[in-house]
Amino acid sequence: MATNEEARAARQAKLEELQERLTGAVEHLVAGDDWAEALRFAARFRSRSFNNVLLIWTQHQTAFEQGRVPSPFPTYVAGYKQWQQLGRQVEKGQTGYQILAPVTGKFASASPSDPASWRRLKRGEKPKPGETVRSKMAGVRPTYVWDVSQTSGEPIPERPEPQILKGETPAGLRDGLARRVHAEGFELLWVSHEGMIHGANGLTNYETRQVAVRTNMDDAAQVKTLAHELAHVLMHGPAQEAARQHRGIGEVEAESVALMIGAAHGMDTTDYTIPYVAGWAANVDGKNPVEIVQAAGERIRKTALDVLDRLDTEQASNGVPPGRTQETSERQTPERDRSRKTPAREAEEPHPELATPERGL
Repeated sequence: MATNEEARAARQAKLEELQERLTGAVEHLVAGDDWAEALRFAARFRSRSFNNVLLIWTQHQTAFEQGRVPSPFPTYVAGYKQWQQLGRQVEKGQTGYQILAPVTGKFASASPSDPASWRRLKRGEKPKPGETVRSKMAGVRPTYVWDVSQTSGEPIPERPEPQILKGETPAGLRDGLARRVHAEGFELLWVSHEGMIHGANGLTNYETRQVAVRTNMDDAAQVKTLAHELAHVLMHGPAQEAARQHRGIGEVEAESVALMIGAAHGMDTTDYTIPYVAGWAANVDGKNPVEIVQAAGERIRKTALDVLDRLDTEQASNGVPPGRTQETSERQTPERDRSRKTPAREAEEPHPELATPERGL
């Protein structure tokens, strides 16, 4: 039986292997033109972190190339026991996809507002009188998930997928996005032509708290532009100091959020243009392009998820098998052997980016 020290070393080796795989996937995005494809994929697995989306994507591609799965894109992924609870069993010989799951611990503090005052409680240790106790992420561990195509058993109930023709607007999406703009305290203006907003498709003005979208383009383009401007409202206000350094990041983030929202509604986004990733990622002084893409990817995913969760619209699956929720499927058993590991809920990262009085598409 392995000692605790050997187990820790094995886990660390797995984490380092995962990090290398993740870095390789992000470097491919930075060097190539696959950013839009990655975002469309992320829209289908929006309940998972951007890093884990990339890990699932690359490992499933490898499995497809090896002939172990029938499709180049996964549909539903879940842990070993979650598939068993759905009446399905991972097929013999199918290797799970390694992802990162958080390790949480209990922390106590007598001065909760002071970040330096928090201390981790040991197992069985109780807080001192007057201390506040919170669960916080203390690290990560490797865990495994499998695509439904790697399992057999009870059929998975298929929910209808939205199918939108090019140029059409998904039912309820325009009104839902408009309501969110108003809820954020901005006035929405539909203007007749781009000459009214400096030649742009849309414009967000933080000083007047107005969002304007031109109407002399097809409905789908109007809705996509509205989603783009809403992303600016949510992500790039004047309080976001870091965003002042590079406008390109903010434009890529806003357009990427719009692409994910459209993809989740079955919209044809092939004509939507996203700036070449290497162009904006490599031009931020003092920043590693890989780190920029990873950070932006997680902000994009979180913002798109926040918008989608508040919309009363028909949306594509989020990658969680029907009958299971993300919470129940990721709060299960501790790590054991490779065929028994299940994902835990993934840690979130803070928003940031962009801040000029006006943002235009």
